[in-house]
Amino acid sequence: MQQTKISRRRILSAAGGAIALATIGAPLSDALANPKDAKKKLAEITGGAKAKKGRVHVELPALSDQGPLVPIGITVDSPMTDDDYVSEVHIIATRNTSPDVAVFHFTPLSGRAEVATRIRVRESQIVTVAAKMNDGSVYVGKARSRIVGGAGGCG
Repeated sequence: MQQTKISRRRILSAAGGAIALATIGAPLSDALANPKDAKKKLAEITGGAKAKKGRVHVELPALSDQGPLVPIGITVDSPMTDDDYVSEVHIIATRNTSPDVAVFHFTPLSGRAEVATRIRVRESQIVTVAAKMNDGSVYVGKARSRIVGGAGGCG
């Protein structure tokens, strides 16, 4: 059996290469962010039909210094009965690398169509919320948040 000798130089060289490759990932993911992806996602949710305005209320701070922890509150006006209820709520961040931030599912037993959570907002942008109703119609609401300092968790 032959032993393989690994030198300290070879280990340090490999570690340096791994670090260099890891740091390239962040700029590449930023370059991959495309607002057209958000439009495609919205078209996928609506099935190509035009989304209606109203019924969806989005609360998002106008200014935030915590890009990875932006609080969002969503309320959809719906009686939440067997005949008229919200089945899905989608959060779409136009300038995030992956625009599809979250999906929440509801039934009439949910009582109310409300969501309160924190989302990652990569940079200043408009966040769109699409509420899909049980009859297939989709309502949208939007809010803008400006991210200053610390955005994306770096800084």
